[in-house]
Amino acid sequence: MIENFTEIFTSPHWVNTLPFILKGLQLTLIVTFVGVFFGFILGSIFGLARLSKSKVIYGIATVYIEVVRGTPILVQALFLYFAVSDFFGINFTALTAGIIAIAINAGAYIAEIVRGGVEGIDKGQAEAGRSVGLSSTQTMRYIIWPQAFKRMIPPLGNQFIISLKDTSIFAVISLGEVTYLMRQYVGTTAETFVPYIMLCLAYLIITIPSMVFLRRIERRLDV
Repeated sequence: MIENFTEIFTSPHWVNTLPFILKGLQLTLIVTFVGVFFGFILGSIFGLARLSKSKVIYGIATVYIEVVRGTPILVQALFLYFAVSDFFGINFTALTAGIIAIAINAGAYIAEIVRGGVEGIDKGQAEAGRSVGLSSTQTMRYIIWPQAFKRMIPPLGNQFIISLKDTSIFAVISLGEVTYLMRQYVGTTAETFVPYIMLCLAYLIITIPSMVFLRRIERRLDV
């Protein structure tokens, strides 16, 4: 037992896994940042659509949000990568499918964040905007949205971290993110303990500083 414990600390896999970790993290971060960026755009559109007085617009937004939130992101990724390709003849690369899956999935959750943020602003703010001659669009842009966005920052940060961890699922479509590369390493070396510890550390190295950064922003903005 002691001998095996000692071997863990002297294992060459601590160093040998580093190139896989670094390479995989690059793709993980690309998929996360790009996916969440487009997810925020989708979320803003559908979140505001959920506030629309038009039953059609409201209905379309509701269907999108409920369907996406009601299905696992793994199923969504598999659908994009395999089903869309077979049925429509659109051949997504694993990278493209991963980014789209993150964007669509995060967008549904961000839509509810946006809706909640906007609804949380006192209605008197909108009335004040109209009283000084601003249109509904101008009132939203200059008065409601800046205040709502400030309130959205904490949940948006949480969604970023969730989406970052969700990228690990894309190993099933052979996207070369960090989890997929570490699984390849394990398959080649038959070593599991150290590589998977390194994999956990890789995610923690990103998520913990992100959480600390978000807390500082929250304190600075007093949200």
